[in-house]
Amino acid sequence: MAGADAFILDLTIVVASSAVGGFIANRLGQPVLLGYLFCGLAIGPFGLGLISQIEEIKSLAEVGVAFLLFALGVEFSLAELKRVKDIAIGGSLLQIGLTTVLVAIITLLSGWASSLVEGFLLGAILSLSSTAVVLKTLTERGETSTIHGQIMLAILIAQDLALGLILAILPALNEPNNLAFALFIAVLKAILFFTCAFAFGYWFIPSLMRTIAHTENSELFLLTIIALCLGVALITASLGLSIEMGAFVAGLMIAEIDYADQALAKVIPVRDTFASLFFAAIGMLIDPNILWQNFGVILGLVALEMLGKAIVIFPIIWQFGYSFKTAIISSLGLNQIGEFSFVLALVGYELEFISQETYLLLIGTTAITLVLTPIGMKFAPTIAQHIAHIPGINEYLRQQENSREISLPETICDHVVVAGYGRVGHTIVKMLCDRGYSVLVIENSEAAIRRLRQEKLPYIFGDADSELVLEKAHLSKAKALAIALPDPASTRILLAHALELAPGLDIVVRSHSNPEIDLLTKMGAKEVVQPEFEAALEMGGHILHTLGESREDVGTVLQAIRLDRYLSVRSESKMGN
Repeated sequence: MAGADAFILDLTIVVASSAVGGFIANRLGQPVLLGYLFCGLAIGPFGLGLISQIEEIKSLAEVGVAFLLFALGVEFSLAELKRVKDIAIGGSLLQIGLTTVLVAIITLLSGWASSLVEGFLLGAILSLSSTAVVLKTLTERGETSTIHGQIMLAILIAQDLALGLILAILPALNEPNNLAFALFIAVLKAILFFTCAFAFGYWFIPSLMRTIAHTENSELFLLTIIALCLGVALITASLGLSIEMGAFVAGLMIAEIDYADQALAKVIPVRDTFASLFFAAIGMLIDPNILWQNFGVILGLVALEMLGKAIVIFPIIWQFGYSFKTAIISSLGLNQIGEFSFVLALVGYELEFISQETYLLLIGTTAITLVLTPIGMKFAPTIAQHIAHIPGINEYLRQQENSREISLPETICDHVVVAGYGRVGHTIVKMLCDRGYSVLVIENSEAAIRRLRQEKLPYIFGDADSELVLEKAHLSKAKALAIALPDPASTRILLAHALELAPGLDIVVRSHSNPEIDLLTKMGAKEVVQPEFEAALEMGGHILHTLGESREDVGTVLQAIRLDRYLSVRSESKMGN
């Protein structure tokens, strides 16, 4: 078969098998990138041997890496980082630094790393967590706006930014005889490049993209974005820096313009297509014999990585003033190896910093940690609760809670307890305070506590679902409890604990999904509110009134739907579920 025909056949096989592998992984509830990895292994030289033009596929895979980093740069948001900037900057630097140093020391002492450079590279690889898997899991669980969700995303964003810096200095490490000078030159090149790139991005890119956008031709817009991404990546390569860093910087240049969202929307399908080639190409390098022969070692590395990384992350979050539960959940959510570690590992392998065997062990370890992450995040609240009940730890936490900030009169009674001071909780508190009712807020966000302090409202700083915190809320003397937490698991735990302390208490709960409505009602909530349904009811009520229905009739319709726990408008009820 001619070279061009063979390449097209190979490309078709890779794309088709990636689609199949990704579909199977998705159906099994796993990240699709694992499906790409396994399909690459299956069709590669160590599997069925279906691919003959491996080098050409690897070249296309490099384009996939460039688009991965480009999209990351476009998505990068300083606004998101500012929300929890202390833990994002200080915490992530501590986490990356401690993980890198500890891994370097352990690998050097154990003989797994043959040089200081290899030890630090392994540390950098293991220090990164998976933005894609963690964000997907948080989104599916409805926890992106929780305090632990914000902490995890902040640290992940900072890690992704650190990746660009690591990629900038990595090529310089190839000159061990003059390492200090090489690093200085690499950093100088990176600084000059960043400066020129951002100046170019500020003065030229906005007008260019505005001109292209005014043509209203989506093809021209996409071609310009692709040319910019690959062009900047090639410039960094010519400077002796990495293609990946150039693509990341190109994304940052686009991130600040008005057309950033449109650019991201256009490039995501291209990114995902080429990214599947990248992960499939990695899979082609996997030798199953090496993995099988070292399976016990890989399992040991998985345990060491996930436990060790959690142990490193937990005290950092704890020392930044967050609650014990938040620190446990966050540390168990960030204890995997990230998908961008594949990029670092591949660059390290190509620069001959790590051996093929080490590279394959890293791939196997990373794949397993990614599989285990959603499971760990699912059981993290339960694990945190069990750890908190261990006798010694329980007494220590009780002492800590007693020293936590608390602002409420000891004689408080006939009050309404509001758990959570986000948008929903804040609205409830304002309604009650405007009518002169006594309110007590339970919140674990320092920013929210500062607002409560300024408004001179009674508060308890801590996790609302903690029994130690609830004991201070005087629930037995309260009139009602409103649970407005963004975390479904914490909502259920708080409801159960509250009913144990005050069985007759009137409790209204915010539901996060349709199945939760029935579950929370059965648990004992007097009223369960689903925000999406409430918004729909208010809109529908307004339209009915516009069409001529009286306010009394509209009110009757809405009240009937609420009393029926939204059953008549739930989509699953009409499908027989």
